[in-house]
Amino acid sequence: MRPDILNSYFAPITGLPGIGPKLAKSFNRLLGREDGARVLDLLLHLPASTIDRRARPTLAEVVPDTVVTLEIHVDRHAPTPPGSRAPYRVYAHDATGDIVLAFFKADRSWMERLLPVGETRWISGTVTLYDGMLQMTHPDRVVDAAGLAKLPPIEPVYPLVEGLGHGHVRRAVEAALAHTGDLPEWQGGEPTYGFHAALAKVHQPHDSQDAAPEGPAWRRLAYDELLAGQLALALVRARTTRQVGRPSLGDGRLTRAILAALPFSLTGSQNEALAAIRADLASNDRMLRLLQGDVGSGKTVVALLAAGTVIEAGRQAALMAPTEILARQHMKTIAPLAQAAGLTVALLTGREKGRARDALLAALAAGEVDLVIGTHALFQEGVRFDDLALAIVDEQHRFGVHQRLALASKGEAVDVLVMTATPIPRTLVLTYFGDMDSSELREKPAGRKPIDTRAIPSDRIDDVVARLGVALAEGRRAYWICPLVEESETSDLAAAEARFAELAMHFGDKVGLVHGKMKGAGKDAAMAAFAAGQTQLLVATTVVEVGVDVPEASIIVIEHAERFGLAQLHQLRGRVGRGDAASTCLLLYRRPLGEIARQRLEALRQSEDGFFLAEEDLRLRGEGDVLGTRQSGFPGFRLARLDVHGDLLTRAREEAADVVRNDSDLVGERGAALRVLLHIFERDVAVKLLSAG
Repeated sequence: MRPDILNSYFAPITGLPGIGPKLAKSFNRLLGREDGARVLDLLLHLPASTIDRRARPTLAEVVPDTVVTLEIHVDRHAPTPPGSRAPYRVYAHDATGDIVLAFFKADRSWMERLLPVGETRWISGTVTLYDGMLQMTHPDRVVDAAGLAKLPPIEPVYPLVEGLGHGHVRRAVEAALAHTGDLPEWQGGEPTYGFHAALAKVHQPHDSQDAAPEGPAWRRLAYDELLAGQLALALVRARTTRQVGRPSLGDGRLTRAILAALPFSLTGSQNEALAAIRADLASNDRMLRLLQGDVGSGKTVVALLAAGTVIEAGRQAALMAPTEILARQHMKTIAPLAQAAGLTVALLTGREKGRARDALLAALAAGEVDLVIGTHALFQEGVRFDDLALAIVDEQHRFGVHQRLALASKGEAVDVLVMTATPIPRTLVLTYFGDMDSSELREKPAGRKPIDTRAIPSDRIDDVVARLGVALAEGRRAYWICPLVEESETSDLAAAEARFAELAMHFGDKVGLVHGKMKGAGKDAAMAAFAAGQTQLLVATTVVEVGVDVPEASIIVIEHAERFGLAQLHQLRGRVGRGDAASTCLLLYRRPLGEIARQRLEALRQSEDGFFLAEEDLRLRGEGDVLGTRQSGFPGFRLARLDVHGDLLTRAREEAADVVRNDSDLVGERGAALRVLLHIFERDVAVKLLSAG
């Protein structure tokens, strides 16, 4: 239940004066709430910049191309002649000089009311020089003496959508601030501003600094958002680990058999991660651990050895992957090793149907399956385990906390291991995985060769195709990655289907195609043909980004490389360099290249260290894009910017941990205020956990 004190914040914006159905539609679009924006959404829509209207020079003192507020005397109007495209001009002066005001498509009667001849008016906007004369085109403001008294000296400038002007947003925000009031203080210590006062300061600045992300008011709000996130994570962790763990102590017989079947020995960081996981499994606390590994660092093997430990203890393990391709890939990697150790492994995705599915579910419930690998099908209602001890979640950022908890609830005191092949910058680990312990695999398995990475402009595509022809004739295999499935009217991106048709004209049936819109069986067939060498060139969308493993592939061409994020490019590049042959990654880009895209491609050419590239990606793109949160519905930030407010994160984490230690049910006076905070930033998972006990 949301506290009543928040009713005015969660009220629809249509209750504010001046917002009728037509404006409400535009506001819904602006605030990303198709279901109806609320007053809170409006208040959290902070300005992008400000305009300083405090400069009030005489006309003789005006510096062209600056924003000024001028006191002028209106001399005469020169309306637009019929049929002309010339602007409507108004001539004016002050004691030191003259100025022309220009308006396009202006209505004469409206202009005469706005700027009456013989009257004094104050105008504000950017002054330019036109034909040696001072001119202001479409002043932002034209006011009389009474209007001047109300003109804010510093004016916020908001991000807008079609159908809304700055005036609409400013008036709506003013009404929203008047409509809402103070809230109980949830921050420890003595903040400079309360929550409502900080909002007012940013939206109604007296100085440019008041509305700047680094200013004290914005920092207060950013800290609130970070604290809400960290508190939610801390509560989830407290609830998860509070249920006492069940120690799983293996005798080592299965893990020894798996290790003996491996064609290589474990790296130092694999051994370290495994030791930490085994200690977690053996302890009385539930495990909640993040395993980060760079491309090809061997996370799947670590996960299998962890599963082996709980299976030795007579219990079961589950591995959940975000896509069917990835689940089948894990099955392919794990099955021969499991077989060598005598483990029973099964695959469960949405594609298993009818009797085969019923038989699999019965075997799982009877404890006849040791390890089940699957997609989100694993946490559906009909899936029961005999005794699930370990849930392994791959590519966590594609799942929410809900799914993780749903899989963990399939057994008693289930230990959870979360894996990601996308190294995550440290600040984001704290932000999104702050409820977990973390292990990193930073070494590549022995024998991995460096990948030769080159950036090539797309107007040299014919050279690339010719070189590819030579490589295919030598029996080599290659990927060709395209960003979109089919040509859309709004996009000129090379589409996978068109590129496939074109390459097939050169290389015939050596070319295969796989993309996200294909049915599962079609995808599998295309991947299997490529893995078996029946096709040598696989045209694909980013479906192959994670986990697809064909060691014979030694060339990858990434088309429109400038459109991908750095971490994603690194992931794609990791599809090659897995076998004995020297590998090449060709980044095709369209000229001219923007500065950020140039830096991105340059970083990729210089480094194969995913952890370094992840930090670079964060620096160049911002947190929401790095984790894919813009697309995945992962909670990105509305107010906090990690490049500006990253220093507040550790403090927020410490404060959240302190709160949970002292009042894990949030029942005291401050606890009640913190519940309000969780509602404001919609960390409802945590609030629901509290109410569920």
